[in-house]
Order: sequence, then C-alpha cells, then structure tokens
Amino acid sequence: MTPGTDRTDPAHPVEAVDGIDSAAEPRQVMIRDQAIKLGQLLKLAGLVEDGVMARTLIEEGHVRVDGEVEQRRGRQVDLGSFVDVDGTVIRVTSG
Repeated sequence: MTPGTDRTDPAHPVEAVDGIDSAAEPRQVMIRDQAIKLGQLLKLAGLVEDGVMARTLIEEGHVRVDGEVEQRRGRQVDLGSFVDVDGTVIRVTSG
C-alpha cells in the first residue's frame, strides 16, 4: 500500500459522510469562492462535458451532495462538501 492511502492512518484522516461510499477516495476539486453551483462543479471536476449532461445526471438522481440525493442543478455546494456521482466522490476545497 502506498504511504498516505491507508484509511486508518491518523496522518491522513478521511471524514465519513452518511450516504457516501467510505471506500472511495475522494478527489479534491478546488474552487475560488465559498460555494459553486452543482452543475458547474460537475463540469469543473471533469465528470460531465456540458450543462446538458450535468442536468441529466442530476435530474435522474445519480448525484448526492453530502449523502443526500440532489436534483437541483443550481444547488450551491459549499467548501468541504462531498459530491458522489455514481460512486465517483469529489470533495470541494479552496485553492
């Protein structure tokens, strides 16, 4: 196992969020502001190519924000939030 990937390593804690697969290592997605619209976040993370794809995934219930299914593309996602798209987990960070 590579250093820092052990989920029990106290030097690299991973927060558990209800409804988010704790076995999936979240990808960090950096934003400039305190929040970002969900559709924009999915595009920034490279999970969709455009707003139409984002809307389709969201409306069909494939997207969870902090463990809750979210069906609003304009939902503001705050720093520190976890977003799960069919098992691909991202965490919103500042940068």
